Amino acid sequence: MDEKQRPFIQLDNISHIFEDDGTHVLDNISLTICAGAFVTLVGSSGVGKSTLLRILGGLLLPTTGDVWLNGRSPLESHAPVGIVFQRDNLMPWRTAYENVRLPLELKGIKDAESDEKVRAMLDLVGLSGFEQNYPSQLSGGMAQRVAIARALVHRPTLLLLDEPFGALDALTRERMGQELLRIWQANPVTVFMVTHSIDEAVFLADDVLVMGSPDNNGHPATITHHIPIPLPRPRAFAVRQTTEFMRCETAVRDAIQNEG
Repeated sequence: MDEKQRPFIQLDNISHIFEDDGTHVLDNISLTICAGAFVTLVGSSGVGKSTLLRILGGLLLPTTGDVWLNGRSPLESHAPVGIVFQRDNLMPWRTAYENVRLPLELKGIKDAESDEKVRAMLDLVGLSGFEQNYPSQLSGGMAQRVAIARALVHRPTLLLLDEPFGALDALTRERMGQELLRIWQANPVTVFMVTHSIDEAVFLADDVLVMGSPDNNGHPATITHHIPIPLPRPRAFAVRQTTEFMRCETAVRDAIQNEG
């Protein structure tokens, strides 16, 4: 089977209820994502998008149902996972270089080997020359590039992105979206990204998933729509002005609005 067609993520009837307040947030989610795909997830605020992402990353166990990464559960899978959240979560006392090196330190990779990997990753995200800068000396976009480099330095097969550009201004956010595509094309990995931006979701993805509640009351939520994005790659900013892009954007917006 072609690598791109091989199922890498598989969710079977995933549901989740928060134990502290009994909120039934996710219900009966089944999903298959092929290796190397770029998938975005959109939906109303608070619907459960981040909960699903955390389940995929093994940070949260579903109440019922099964999650498979490359044929195993997230806790048993040998497939390394990288995660980037809305806040860069960099350690302020560590330089950009030291922040990116952290996952390699935790894996016990020796200095000479880790140095090569860290410098190559900082170069990939366009931060050569900023290795010794501390987070406080970096712009928001640069800090998120460090966070992405840290998530990718150990060569994960799955990259989870939870609103990674949500705290950035509009122009920086657009540039970071283009940078993310460049990095992804140079460092192929399966990507699952949560975003509130319809434009961003369509521009980046092979497929856009819409999460909502079938009865429009917010919870429990499931995947209500799966919208393929047939835009050619590589994608330049100008694709946003095409009729096909606008058609896809309208389809996603209508799907979200139909969820109330």
